[in-house]
Amino acid sequence: MKKVITYGTFDLFHEGHYRLLERAKKLGDYLIVGVTTENYDDSRGKLNVQEGLMKRIENVKNSGLADEIIIEEYEGQKINDIQKNKVDIFAIGSDWLGKFDYLREYCEVVYLERTKGVSSTQLRAENNGILKLGVIGYGRIANRFIIESKYVSGVNVEGVYGPNPEALNKFANKHELAFYETDLDSFFDKIDAVYIASPHLTHYEYIKSALNRGKHVLCEKPMVLSEKEATEVYKIASDKKLVLLEAIKTAYAPGFIRLVSVAKSGLIGQIKNVDATFTKLVEGNIRELQAHTAGGSMTELATYPLLAIVKLLGTNFEDVDFYSYMDEEKNIDLFTKINIKFDKAIASAKVGLGVKSEGDLIISGTKGYVFVPSPWWKTEYFEVRYEDFSRNKKHYYKFEGDGLRYELAEFVSMIHKGYYQTYKLMPNDSVAINSVIEKYLKGKNIKKI
Repeated sequence: MKKVITYGTFDLFHEGHYRLLERAKKLGDYLIVGVTTENYDDSRGKLNVQEGLMKRIENVKNSGLADEIIIEEYEGQKINDIQKNKVDIFAIGSDWLGKFDYLREYCEVVYLERTKGVSSTQLRAENNGILKLGVIGYGRIANRFIIESKYVSGVNVEGVYGPNPEALNKFANKHELAFYETDLDSFFDKIDAVYIASPHLTHYEYIKSALNRGKHVLCEKPMVLSEKEATEVYKIASDKKLVLLEAIKTAYAPGFIRLVSVAKSGLIGQIKNVDATFTKLVEGNIRELQAHTAGGSMTELATYPLLAIVKLLGTNFEDVDFYSYMDEEKNIDLFTKINIKFDKAIASAKVGLGVKSEGDLIISGTKGYVFVPSPWWKTEYFEVRYEDFSRNKKHYYKFEGDGLRYELAEFVSMIHKGYYQTYKLMPNDSVAINSVIEKYLKGKNIKKI
């Protein structure tokens, strides 16, 4: 008897799950299905799972395809299960291609073709269903986003839109998407919500087009490049009762959320200064270094440190000035220091594409301070420190993968629950961040070094 084993969360059991089990079943005589526990899903960064373990097991059982159902509880369990059950074939969806090659030491590994573009209409009526998501853009961040989306339950990336059919076809095939479109109206007809990952200068028009077609929008940072544009698109979203969310992954990460709460709790007294840095060295003929695509350190990186500043000190700043090291030939800033004055506090941010610095975050208070080491924007650890170092306390949190799963999970959750704002990044936070970038782009209070 040939035994086959496969694993999954099987949340909101749909046609794609059924077809995968059906294909796995055909590989042998006896199919074992492993269903993940909530704790294991959490430990591996699987977010937004809507159904409990027993309901998911019941769904797999009701498919009639599983001869045996087991529970997957920990990393490395697959090796033990395969050996204990004398399994001949391990089968998994092709979107995990190469991930489980290490199991070839124990049995045959088969990657099953993924069902493209599935979304059960019955499930859409119940439990809010599977959200059909489309992507505008096919660059580096879009590629990373689709990989991260596999860790978020309740959503499926269906297709991609852009101006280049050849590039779109390649992107769609790589990620096994159901479709690609060069016509924006046709693209919107096939989706419920959109993730915008196109060049900065195109965001504003794409956001308006999507909202006016009744689509929820998750847009890469910087969402737009002016305070007026940010205010306008948030108003459109509010009037139409749609979710509009700026994709600043740090804002939705568990560690950063807890960091803000701890810093503002009074443990370090009144916050009087915030210093945040984000730099990376890049070179070549890339978008980030081109003025005509709104390149430069401010537009590319400033969103992150500005996020920390507005979440810790608020949005009512009194004055902003900038010091920049420029690439005069390309007319872009390779390094900028931002100084922000509040009523009773100050802040500074450093961003750079051509200057390297320590990427830490320091929050200074009247009783102590918080230190977050580099890379602070992927908050996994921070320490509350005092004059009496015996009182110091370290905090540790998980930051899974590239972090894009956190923004997508928040986006999907808001849509399913009917929330149009989240405390993690309020519209006024986003507007304030974009207003600082606008001041810089308009040349206000800039001194060159």
